[in-house]
Amino acid sequence: MDLTTAVDDIRLQGWQLDRVTSPAKARALLAENGYEVGLARVCQLGERQREELEDVLCDNRAPVWIVLTSAEDLDNQEFCRLIYENCYDFYTLPLDDKCNYLRATLGHAYGISRLKDIGERQLSSLDECQMVGASPAILQVFQQIRKVAAVEAPVLINGESGTGKELIARAIHQRSTRKRGPFVAVNCGALPDTLIQSELFGHEKGAFTGAMRRKLGRLEMAQGGTLFLDEIGDLPLEQQVNLLRFLQEGTIERLGGEGSVPLDVRVIAATHVNLEEAVAKGRFREDLYYRLNVLNMLVPPLRERIGDVELLARFFFQKFSLDHNAKAKGFSQPALMAISHYSWPGNVREMINRIRRALVMSENRLISPEDLGLNGQGGDCKVVSLEEARNQAEREAVVLSLAQTQHNVSEAARLLGVSRVTLYRLLDKHKLN
Repeated sequence: MDLTTAVDDIRLQGWQLDRVTSPAKARALLAENGYEVGLARVCQLGERQREELEDVLCDNRAPVWIVLTSAEDLDNQEFCRLIYENCYDFYTLPLDDKCNYLRATLGHAYGISRLKDIGERQLSSLDECQMVGASPAILQVFQQIRKVAAVEAPVLINGESGTGKELIARAIHQRSTRKRGPFVAVNCGALPDTLIQSELFGHEKGAFTGAMRRKLGRLEMAQGGTLFLDEIGDLPLEQQVNLLRFLQEGTIERLGGEGSVPLDVRVIAATHVNLEEAVAKGRFREDLYYRLNVLNMLVPPLRERIGDVELLARFFFQKFSLDHNAKAKGFSQPALMAISHYSWPGNVREMINRIRRALVMSENRLISPEDLGLNGQGGDCKVVSLEEARNQAEREAVVLSLAQTQHNVSEAARLLGVSRVTLYRLLDKHKLN
């Protein structure tokens, strides 16, 4: 078995040829050099040799591989699976007059590797922003974040559970004049009723049995920064009065305290329930609702973010694959189909959980629908006409090309293989302007 980043006995003009003769040497050379393309010349592999080869080919840091093998070896089902799941292409030996074709394939593989690098850098930059997406729905949210961050008024974020409301609150804080101050998050639904006042407003020493020292509340801890109140609809009515007083006067009173403490804190609240209905039913104070709802943002559920689902799945795969030391190199096509057609009732949080579980439990080189727990989810799929399918695919291709090129129309048109005029026509057709 020869594992090589090129082969020295075939004519591959224009390529640097470095040769190794074992998987261990291949790993060492790959660690030292940033190869984009690799050739593996393999013939008559035993089970142990196939496992060693598989370890090299499946390394997430490895280049794009092309296999040179014999026609007889292709009768082995496991070997065919190895090539199919981990390699860009294969050629049967002897090469003879196939060298020109091999050079062309090497060039294509090099291009694919470069695109992969660009995509990973794109996802890394998205990770720094903590927000991922390119759909019109999420782009509108990004635009609102920039506007809301520029003012000091309270913000109310509405959206289903798992849509990333806290990430949006953090993004607002990081883009505001308060970014050097603290960001303090409180889940109002997770605090026991008996401790809410102490947690939010603090207490003095001796205020109640067990209060051995003064404790600062979450509001006071957020001085000069932002307080994020998640699930504000779960805040009891008696504590809503205290929060309203702070929003009106800018001061708090610690439990057991005698004086007011002035604070400079911006409040961002979030909820998955309809607060207007809660007000109508007497479960939420109307005056507090209007104090919080000065600036309002609605976070779209994942099913409405056309074009973002696969982008998010790849982003979370890259983010968590190294943490879990996963065998999987990516998603199979059936898995991507299942991801695209699933309705994601738990939104982004559910996607994260499914992908992390799949990375831990999967024994496959490509994550399958079964690994994601999305097999048998036929109820989430519907048959559409070919025209609808073409339009959906066309729209998603345009959205993803713009995301990869950071909305550079010329570059996006080049990636799509169309003219700028055609791309503008597609933007207008799909209302993406």
